[in-house]
Amino acid sequence: MANTSIDTTKIILDSIADGVFTIDREWLITSFNRAAEEITGILKEEAIGQRCSDVFHASICETSCALKETLESGKPVINRTAFIIDAEGNRVPISISAAVLKNKNGDIIGGVETFRDLSTIEELRLELEKKYSFHDIISKNSEMLRIFDVLPSIAESDSTVLIEGETGTGKELIARALHDLSLRKDNPFVAVNCGAIPDTLLESELFGYKAGAFTDARRDKPGRFAKAETGTIFLDEIADVSPALQVRLLRVIQERTYEPLGATESVPADVRIVAASNKNLENLVQSGEFREDLFYRINVILITLPPLRKRKEDIPMLTNHFIRRLSNLRKKLITDISPDALAALVSHNYPGNIRELENIIERAFVLCRGTTIEIDDLPDKISHRDERASAKISSMDDIEAAFITEALKRNNWNRKQTAEELGMHKTTLWRKMKKLGISNPD
Repeated sequence: MANTSIDTTKIILDSIADGVFTIDREWLITSFNRAAEEITGILKEEAIGQRCSDVFHASICETSCALKETLESGKPVINRTAFIIDAEGNRVPISISAAVLKNKNGDIIGGVETFRDLSTIEELRLELEKKYSFHDIISKNSEMLRIFDVLPSIAESDSTVLIEGETGTGKELIARALHDLSLRKDNPFVAVNCGAIPDTLLESELFGYKAGAFTDARRDKPGRFAKAETGTIFLDEIADVSPALQVRLLRVIQERTYEPLGATESVPADVRIVAASNKNLENLVQSGEFREDLFYRINVILITLPPLRKRKEDIPMLTNHFIRRLSNLRKKLITDISPDALAALVSHNYPGNIRELENIIERAFVLCRGTTIEIDDLPDKISHRDERASAKISSMDDIEAAFITEALKRNNWNRKQTAEELGMHKTTLWRKMKKLGISNPD
């Protein structure tokens, strides 16, 4: 009879698609079903009797073992993501659930773990991300997808491009994509942040100088335009350029020549210019802060990048992208973000745009102690910790209100009897009823 029961259990375990194994109190594997063999590539005969960590080599074995946690707490662990290394050395993404095993007397005799192969889901996710990726830019926002569609055509031309968008929206990534897609892709791409260089130095930085041009100019120094020759120069924050330098840039664009400081002859410039601004240049032209002729010279093709708050559908994909990249860079295994943490990220407005989101994920990466980023790993302004604490207090009020109401019902809404049952003065009960909004049904 006992053998029949064992055979039935084995048939049931082998018939399910999830891997299942059990361990005893010594962490030795005592059963290993067919799906476990297929997912790990390890035969049951090889696995049974081995320590589970020696068989699975899972990412969470040393840091956040699901079986250890459930054996210590007595509570099950549900759907924790991790990676294992199979018999051929491949990294296999899995979802783990674990629970304790007890004998008839209720004593814990070991644990059981089920695990599901997530390889297909992971491949589909990567395919989906690939579908919505364009030269390191990830988006499924309709406005961004329209930009992705036209970028190859824009790249084929040699026209000057103006990219407008708030700080952190990825203007330099778009400029690099334009360069990488163009015929100039094998030549230099030189990025200059015009707002980060003092105006007194920016001219020599862009155009270079000749020896003797000023006191410390002991030798010729090529500028960024010379370094970008036959390639692309990206002039970021061009709105911060002074009126005098705007005139010089206008000449470069019009005549395709420039003069280094101290030079007596012009130098030809075979450079494609891509400019960017986090301010609306047309408004600056109207207010007289930017030259109109330069604006129309650089605004041959305008690309306007939407801020992250207007493309929130991208936040989950971007979050996963940053998690994977940091996991590879930092050699710290974090595989996921909890639903409430992701919901908090999506509800934020991101004045710093994608750069702010990236910084938030990096901070969470440092603070996260498990394999999943939780809401408490996020900054207070994102997690709204104070508001959640208040919500908990409200919940306690609800519980107290329900408790008192039940007592009142038991005593036919007689406040004196209810107060005696609850061990409080009648006046105290009345104050609590008033505070908690409990009213007599009569």
